[in-house]
Amino acid sequence: MQLKFKNGKFRILQVSDAQDLQHVRHTMMRMLNKAYDDLKPDLIVLTGDNILGNHLNDCELWTPLFVKDKPSEMKAMGVAIDKLISPIEERKIPFAMIYGNHDDRNRMTKDEQADFYRQYSCNIGLDGTDSGDCDTYNIPIYSENGDKIKFNIWMLDTAWHDKEKDECFEYVKPEAVEWYKDTSAKLKAQNGGVPVPSLMFQHIPMLETLELIEECDPADKGAVRGPDNKYFKLKPECQGHLGEYVSAVSQKTGQMEAMKECGDIKAVVFGHDHQNCFTGVVDGINFVQTPCAS
Repeated sequence: MQLKFKNGKFRILQVSDAQDLQHVRHTMMRMLNKAYDDLKPDLIVLTGDNILGNHLNDCELWTPLFVKDKPSEMKAMGVAIDKLISPIEERKIPFAMIYGNHDDRNRMTKDEQADFYRQYSCNIGLDGTDSGDCDTYNIPIYSENGDKIKFNIWMLDTAWHDKEKDECFEYVKPEAVEWYKDTSAKLKAQNGGVPVPSLMFQHIPMLETLELIEECDPADKGAVRGPDNKYFKLKPECQGHLGEYVSAVSQKTGQMEAMKECGDIKAVVFGHDHQNCFTGVVDGINFVQTPCAS
């Protein structure tokens, strides 16, 4: 499916942290359906924790186990994903997705889970064969006549569950950073040596997001508690709301340096922090924090 500008515009709607099971929050779905109908986006981007994958075994949230094998868990996952995606499919809106820290903490591999999303005709992407993860890929947006890539969307995985060790890891893999640099260079070459302007989406915020907050007095307006019982607020040059301390990836892997080197990223957009909704600029790149849908 080729995505194109229409009348010089292309509208993206981000949905992050729906975090639901097969029993969906009806209020959230009403809100999302209204957003789809009112905004009429050209692309919906699901930026992780799309389902509460680590609670598929629960009868209801926080209640005793009732799913005890992989086939039953896969069935529950299919229902949960369908509840989220069917309203998008019914409206024939293209969508793309990445995983969050809650999505694959279960018996399924990421690729097995991706097969549920791939069955919808409006799915874009999930084809990251060279990047190291199926949900690390890019989406070109073409000119109105379809003859040139005018914009680009980067989707980066930031969290995965090692099922053998039962450990969770939260950072952008170094091989994903190298894939981004190589692919960005190819797009630049195709564009006559000019970087293709891009947005980058990932679930967990970069560590550089911490540069947008500062320590403050607990009585200050907008203060939230952070590590070591210290309090923090957004820096004056930022816009929006800090509702909780930034929960960033566990380590840097050269992503920021790669973004500055490639020169194509207009903004990098995150989910994960449910109560945060703000924007700021780090080293000339816009950082956008989006709150949870649920």
